Amino acid sequence: MEVLQAQVHTLGGFKSSAKRESLLPFRTLRQVKGHSEDKTVVDEEVSATLVSLFTALLKNDLRKQREILSFLTAPRQAVYLQTGADAGGTSPSDTMLATLGFSIGRRPSSLPLAGTGVFVTKGLVQKGTVVAMYPGTVYQLHEPILLPSIGNPFVFRCIDGVLIDGNDKNISRIIYRSCSGRDRLGPFALSDVTWLTASPQNPLAVGQYVNNSSNEMPANVCYQEYDVPEGFPLELHQYLPNVNYRQESGRPLRCVVLVSLKEIQRGEELFSNYYTIVR
Repeated sequence: MEVLQAQVHTLGGFKSSAKRESLLPFRTLRQVKGHSEDKTVVDEEVSATLVSLFTALLKNDLRKQREILSFLTAPRQAVYLQTGADAGGTSPSDTMLATLGFSIGRRPSSLPLAGTGVFVTKGLVQKGTVVAMYPGTVYQLHEPILLPSIGNPFVFRCIDGVLIDGNDKNISRIIYRSCSGRDRLGPFALSDVTWLTASPQNPLAVGQYVNNSSNEMPANVCYQEYDVPEGFPLELHQYLPNVNYRQESGRPLRCVVLVSLKEIQRGEELFSNYYTIVR
């Protein structure tokens, strides 16, 4: 039996304004045979990409990272203090370009009345590459999201029903900052709050602004769920743009990454598919 699941929804509709609905009548469908098969790239590749970028971001911000580094073992410190590390001055966008071969950014969408979009600003995105992350507060099935979901076009629904509120304004913003401030381990921040600003320290954390595809603009990225593994370096959690609504959720932190379906050139806008068919 086929079940049609909305990947992004709110109580009042889907992640698309009424104006955009009239312009984009067709929605792309991604076919998924089961939860474990909803992987364009394996989790190990996702982890490797995130660790590579986050390590470079930390190396390029050593002035602010000294206290954190002092709590690490000597071998872990050596990873960041090796020759070539930058005490500061390289932007996250340029660090992303040097590490992944491309950078992305927010700007007005190429679609009429679609608001903000996400574009490849420099470099070239290869097929099968993690190109963005969907930030926000993570809600398990039993957790209360009614109030922040009202009129909120940024609530993403995972295949297993887990919700991620990617709104960077209003009560959603307050809830995320509160949960992030709660979840610290001594000097270690376990999540990133800078995606709530115009200058996120993790340049991948703009996935909530990727617009829906259409007949004229087919999807060039797709969503992929990713649970942060237990062995993910503690000092790099500060770049993860997600936080659990409840600290004692008992589950790995859920993230959602956007993976390229094709080669994407500089200047191209990213378009996703908002619906998934689960067989």
